Amino acid sequence: MPELPEVEVVRRGLEHWVAGHTIGEVAVLHPRAVRRHVLGPADFVGRLAGHKVTEVCRRGKYLWLPLDSGDALLAHLGMSGQLLVQPPHLPAERHLRVRLPLAHSERELRFVDQRTFGHLMVDHLVPDEAGVGLPSVIGHIARDPLDPAFDDDVFIAALRRRRTGIKRALLDQSLISGVGNIYADEALWRARLHWARPTETLRRSQVEGLLADVRDVMRDALAEGGTSFDSLYVNVNGESGYFSRGLKAYGRRGLPCERCATSIRREEFMNRSSFSCPTCQRAPREARP
Repeated sequence: MPELPEVEVVRRGLEHWVAGHTIGEVAVLHPRAVRRHVLGPADFVGRLAGHKVTEVCRRGKYLWLPLDSGDALLAHLGMSGQLLVQPPHLPAERHLRVRLPLAHSERELRFVDQRTFGHLMVDHLVPDEAGVGLPSVIGHIARDPLDPAFDDDVFIAALRRRRTGIKRALLDQSLISGVGNIYADEALWRARLHWARPTETLRRSQVEGLLADVRDVMRDALAEGGTSFDSLYVNVNGESGYFSRGLKAYGRRGLPCERCATSIRREEFMNRSSFSCPTCQRAPREARP
C-alpha cells in the first residue's frame, strides 16, 4: 500500500496539473470505486461537476481536493489505486474506474484501481484544531511527521504511555499518520530498534531519535519518487519511484546488513512481515503479542 512518500509524490503532481481547474462531467465506470460515498454515484457526480479544485492536500495516506463549493474530493489509493493525469484521447486503462474531465485543459484525471481497495468520495470540510479544512471522515487521522504542525512533545508523551510494541504504535494512524510497513521497518533499522520493543521501555532520547529517523527515511524516499516494487504504484505521469534500491531492511531477507553484515531476518507481524537485523536490532526478551 502506498505510504506517505508515495502519496505526497502524487499530491505534488496533482497540484501541478489539477489545482485551479474546473471538473467537468464525471463518469463513474465501476460503482465500487465510490462505495464510501453513501449517497451513491449520481450524487458523487453531481457534487463535482462544474466546481473548481482550489488546491490539493494530504494528511498521512489520504489525499483531498478542496472545491469552491466547500466540499472536497477525498481519495484513498488502497493497495493499487492510481490517480493519473492523461490526455483525454488516450485509450482507457484496463482498470479505469472513474474519469474526471478538466474543463479548459488538455488533460483529465483518471482513477485506476486493479484490486478496487481504494476509493473516492465527496465529503464536506470541517476546520481542524488549526482552522484548516479537513474532510469530516478523516478527522481521527493524526498529523504526519512531515507536517509542520506535528507536535513532537505530544507524540513522544503519547507513545511512551502506550503498552504495545513500537512498530504497532508507528502503524497506528491515530497516533502518527503516513507510516506503513515499509518505512516503519526502515526507520527502526536506522534507529537500531526491534519492532517488538515495548514502547514504555523507550527513553525520550530514543523516541526523539526514532522520530528523526522516520522523517529522514521519508525525505529520502520522496527524493527518489517513492518506492515501487511493481507497476501498481506510479506517479500521476505513470512513472515508478526508485527508493526500493535504497532499502536497508524491508524485503532484504537473507541479505547482509549494511552495518554489520549479519543476514537480515524476516518475522511474522500482524499477518505481514517485519525485516530487521538480529545483531543491530536485538529482540526484547519478552516480545508482547
